[in-house]
Amino acid sequence: QVDLVESGGGSVQSGGSLTLSCVASGLTWASNCMGWFRQTPGKKREGIAAFYSDNSTWYADSVKGRFAISRDNANDTVSLQMDSLNPEDTATYYCASVTGSCWAWERPQTFKYWGLGTQVTVSS
Repeated sequence: QVDLVESGGGSVQSGGSLTLSCVASGLTWASNCMGWFRQTPGKKREGIAAFYSDNSTWYADSVKGRFAISRDNANDTVSLQMDSLNPEDTATYYCASVTGSCWAWERPQTFKYWGLGTQVTVSS
């Protein structure tokens, strides 16, 4: 049984920062891909960052240079540091996981396990 629980969402003004956390249980951290996605009503779920077991990372162009994904093995946590937030970053953010590579990480279909999401609201 794999469980992913996100936290850290909230409301922030444009230019501000937030750190999202995803606590994972039941995972085998070796050979595992962790991803962060976001979604707004009426739009497709968008892959924004991924982290592989060898410490490789990937980012969507929309967040590159502003967001950073990291993993804390000791606490079974994957975090997403979000800086220079703007209103276009407003969305529900989801943590996801799959055993294996991060190939096609941008696609929601790549991932098997999902958290319930945490809301991020950025006001101008």
